[in-house]
Amino acid sequence: MHASLIIPCYNEAAGLETLVAACRAAALPETVEVVLVDNGSTDTTPEVLAALLKTDPQIRAIRVAENQGYGFGILAGLNAAKGEILGWTHADLQTDPADMNAALDYFKTHSKTIPAEGEPLAAFVKGRRFGRPLVDVMFTIGMSFFEMLLLRRVFWDINAQPTVFSRAFFETWEDPPHDFSLDLYAYYMAKKAGLKIHRFPVYFGERQFGTSHWNVDWRSKYKFIRRTIDFSLELKKRYL
Repeated sequence: MHASLIIPCYNEAAGLETLVAACRAAALPETVEVVLVDNGSTDTTPEVLAALLKTDPQIRAIRVAENQGYGFGILAGLNAAKGEILGWTHADLQTDPADMNAALDYFKTHSKTIPAEGEPLAAFVKGRRFGRPLVDVMFTIGMSFFEMLLLRRVFWDINAQPTVFSRAFFETWEDPPHDFSLDLYAYYMAKKAGLKIHRFPVYFGERQFGTSHWNVDWRSKYKFIRRTIDFSLELKKRYL
């Protein structure tokens, strides 16, 4: 079964060589393609990717002309992907591209039954982070309980990666968000569809390059919280 791993990259030129090396070292099966999405970068990302991927049949790049959000870049990659199984992870190497191997193993094991036409396959697989600073863990716990109370479903570590699911499930999505709320949307839609959800431990280390676009200070965290609350209320209004 062919699969695609989407990795959105925004102004990551300085770390792309390390990222591509990590993707190659991940020893992903030949049936897995890696799609690096240049998500409207304004640095030398296009030139660096072109030089790095000249002769690599397993890793390719696409470009979004203008940055319209983290989720927009992922969606562009998902739409361009060729796999029957789709997933995404971070470009900053806080998570290892090799984590996709564990996700695929579980996904394939629990998605053997061919569903009726139009129905998504059975599994939704997502990492569960360890190795994070205590303050970030507490923040995640707080947001998880908020979502459980508001949306009446059990959520945990919503923004963990990788996130892996079937193309059939992806094709059921309606108007997904273009920012970091995409993680919550995919998780919620999997719960709503009754997919079998599997979490597995992934080490979440320090960023190896670049800077975070949201986890910078309490002002950026507040912006993240505010947007998450707004989108959560939108989900509740739309589906509950």
